[in-house]
Amino acid sequence: MNTNLGLIGKKLGNTQIFSEDGEVRRVTAIAAGPCIVLDKRTEDKHGYSALVLGYGEKTEKHVNKPARGFYTKADVKPVQNILEFRLPADVVAQYEQGQTLSAAEIFADVKFVDIAARSKGRGFTGVIKRHNFHGVGTEGHGAHEVMRHGGSIGQNMTPGHTMRGMKMPGQHGNSRVTMMNIKVVEVLADENIVLVAGSVPGPRGGLVTLRKAAKKSKPAVEA
Repeated sequence: MNTNLGLIGKKLGNTQIFSEDGEVRRVTAIAAGPCIVLDKRTEDKHGYSALVLGYGEKTEKHVNKPARGFYTKADVKPVQNILEFRLPADVVAQYEQGQTLSAAEIFADVKFVDIAARSKGRGFTGVIKRHNFHGVGTEGHGAHEVMRHGGSIGQNMTPGHTMRGMKMPGQHGNSRVTMMNIKVVEVLADENIVLVAGSVPGPRGGLVTLRKAAKKSKPAVEA
């Protein structure tokens, strides 16, 4: 599990920038933050330590009474999205309720990040689009209306049923996807935008979560 502090953001889309030597670099722009610390979870009170972050503005008339009381008590403005980041207790103690976190503060010296989001939903699809099957490949030699079918899914006698995990048609996409070790090209501090060189799941305008890469941040093991 990634226990690094991150930010909630929004995928803006693809663009390109020019490096110092004039090379064109394709990047994905992400509006990371600013996020507000809404609440803190502690071992003594909740049994675990975490920070509850909020992102995006929300009009007060769209907030119900229990949530409105929480925002009033915390002395923060209502937010559109709320996410909890599990963190060590010493990291949680460094932040206070109502504090604002920016991309420049969290990702100033970060070279790689893990990005999680919900992928695009493609509905009910067949095995060719869902699992990259090749199909029959030809309409000759007795193949009749099965060019895009998945083929046999059963057995003769043993075990006598379709095995669990068989690749078949079904729901495609609309699931949480995490892309790991995505390189950070540049952080635009004034605009709270992080430019990354890599694939980011989800559509333009979709909600994403950025964290410092869990695997890249581990110290090297000495032989």
